[in-house]
Amino acid sequence: MIKFIQSLHILPRWIILIIDLFILSFSLALAYLLRFDFVLEGFALDSMAKGFPMFLLVNLAAILITQSYAGIIRHTGLQDGYRIAYTTTLGIIFTLIVNYVYLFISGQTMIPLGVIIIAYLASLLFLVGYRILVKYIFGYYTEAVTKKKKVVIFGSGRSAQLTKQIIDSDTHSNVKVVAFLEDDPRKAGKVLNGVRIFDAMTQFEAVIQKDQVKELILSQSNLSLDRKNQVVDQCLKHNIKVRSIPPAEKWIRGELSYNQIKSINIEDLLGRESIKLNSVNITRELQGKVVMITGAAGSIGSELARQAMRYKPKALILIDNAESPLFEVMNELPSPAEGKLISVIADVTDINRMKVLFAAYQPEIVFHAAAYKHVPLMEDNPSEAVKCNIFGTKNVADLAVNYKVRKFVMVSTDKAVNPTSVMGASKRIAEMYVQSLSQSSNSVNTSFITTRFGNVLGSNGSVIPVFKRQIEKREPLTVTHPDVTRYFMTIPEACQLVLEAGAMGNGGEIYIFDMGKSVKVVHLAKKMIQLSGLELGKDIEIVYTGLRHGEKLYEELLSSEENTLPTHHPKIMIAKITNNPQLDYLPLMLEQLRDALQRSSEEEMVKIMKAMVPDYISNISKFESLDDENRVLEGNRY
Repeated sequence: MIKFIQSLHILPRWIILIIDLFILSFSLALAYLLRFDFVLEGFALDSMAKGFPMFLLVNLAAILITQSYAGIIRHTGLQDGYRIAYTTTLGIIFTLIVNYVYLFISGQTMIPLGVIIIAYLASLLFLVGYRILVKYIFGYYTEAVTKKKKVVIFGSGRSAQLTKQIIDSDTHSNVKVVAFLEDDPRKAGKVLNGVRIFDAMTQFEAVIQKDQVKELILSQSNLSLDRKNQVVDQCLKHNIKVRSIPPAEKWIRGELSYNQIKSINIEDLLGRESIKLNSVNITRELQGKVVMITGAAGSIGSELARQAMRYKPKALILIDNAESPLFEVMNELPSPAEGKLISVIADVTDINRMKVLFAAYQPEIVFHAAAYKHVPLMEDNPSEAVKCNIFGTKNVADLAVNYKVRKFVMVSTDKAVNPTSVMGASKRIAEMYVQSLSQSSNSVNTSFITTRFGNVLGSNGSVIPVFKRQIEKREPLTVTHPDVTRYFMTIPEACQLVLEAGAMGNGGEIYIFDMGKSVKVVHLAKKMIQLSGLELGKDIEIVYTGLRHGEKLYEELLSSEENTLPTHHPKIMIAKITNNPQLDYLPLMLEQLRDALQRSSEEEMVKIMKAMVPDYISNISKFESLDDENRVLEGNRY
């Protein structure tokens, strides 16, 4: 019996049509019996002989018009119910029309009005009822054989209801919704679409144990990040897979499909609440302006380009020396309805090339994101860090002054604070140079603004893509140290805050972004393993490789000499910096640094950088020996 039911994937339409006509006949016969108190003789039999053929013909016409036989019965839903109601109503209208035309011609009705009304109600009930019965029987036997995986849906709103409907109607899904979980205790105990709602705070454990739940689907896009992490942690504790549906604005043509229900990933748990931007300020800053972005092919630069496009600049100039990545960014960006989108292959360290670009495009706002950022690589190649991060920044900043750029916004890093690496020190010196220009009388036309933040999720070479590749290949996850911590922020969030800081800045500020809580990298690795459905120690391992050259155990956003002042935006603060005596000697020290760079004297370069940034103490580096030497010379600096 079960195999027979399973073999009937879809009933042919002609069979459904015959069943519908049989039910209509039965409904009319029942109507006559009820109307005449189960005594059929004389007028009743004569009326039935005339009325049956007419009733079936007009209802057949209604069925063909509405195509109510075309639905798949085992997936009967609300829309099918509406269609049956429309079909039976249309059939009764046709019956009444024919009936009264016959009355006008012959002086008597073909079918009594009472019979018509009873037949209408009976046919509507039986046509819908048998479809629901077939759906239930098919579902019951299918579940008995396939042993569907039991899932719960977190939430009970519109998205949750749609999710259940999609799961129930998808022929390829092998899951069954057994419960809704809801944080609102007032909804607990109620039934939604045949499934009970439970209190997520007090009944979570009982539900998953009783029903042997294997999967939870998050349907609430407005769930707070802390609550989402709590739910995911509860699920991971019980080896329950977690999936989520995308926000409604990302549904395909406004409709949710089963394929859009995806496994939750680590970015969903490290991301943060949506940012409210002052779009009026940013629009005023960017709309109709010539905007230049250096490092436009990188993670931050390309996202800055995407977001800046929304504010309709007069021209957007994208500069990078990486040809293929810049080509990909240009292909991805939509053609602007207004203004120009221009890509330029250029290196910020080439002053003559950059001078040509500033002269040609006359930018009004510059976002400087071009930099080398990988700490171990720059520790091994300090001359490149000095050339790009320091003198590349100096080139662009000097040209901003010469060509009267209105605003220069520099993208810096938390590694510039109490640096332990060449890369961090080079970014701190770049910050210092930008600060010095903001205090210079020669740059009164240009406002210099610095933004400082930590790691961004998904950027090129960041830890999360590395872990993902290692998990896919079932390789051990490499963590440098069990205690290493990092701040994380999404690329879109970082760039939104850069635009906001650029709009609010008047010049000379270093803006610090609220990075939230620091995260232990080993905890991040363990959670990614769990989210992948793997078991640590059985399916995959974590190995500690030791801190790399120049790396810190933890990052800082402020030095010991810095405090913060609030701004109108809760996630942006201003670093309050005490007077830096090094700024007075900056031109001389930069000349000495340039001379060491031209002579390729790495040790001399780093020695000068340590003199420029007294907080720069090397860690796990070949340059640690210079720190002792610097301490001897501490009282006799430049």
